[in-house]
Amino acid sequence: MEIVINRCYGGFSLSKEGTEMYLKLKGKECYTYTNKEPYNFKSNTYVKSDKESFLSSHYITKDLGEETDKLPNEYYFSSRDIPRDDKDLVKVVKELGNKANGRCAELSVVEIPDNTEWTIEEYDGYEHIAEKHRTWG
Repeated sequence: MEIVINRCYGGFSLSKEGTEMYLKLKGKECYTYTNKEPYNFKSNTYVKSDKESFLSSHYITKDLGEETDKLPNEYYFSSRDIPRDDKDLVKVVKELGNKANGRCAELSVVEIPDNTEWTIEEYDGYEHIAEKHRTWG
């Protein structure tokens, strides 16, 4: 079984290119919106963009026009919601290599034995896979 993890401090995320490829494999469109005023965190106006913004890229699966004041939850896409053993995610990371890495990410495919009950553990975004076991508080 193959699982994608993040191998550096920061956190798991896909790049714009990785997100677009993943959504295409799922049969969905990808539209990138960024804050119209990227350094004004009170601004709720977004514009369609061809570029990834370090501070404010939002991936949407429906065209909301050139400018919008809402990013509806039903169309919002976050790579953090992808199951890490998703075969399309594994394909994206293998095919794109470093180009799949989102902001503060270094993605890697790890192979573990089939039928293993696993979980991802992390410290400050640096992840490893652990076999599930029982714990009590």
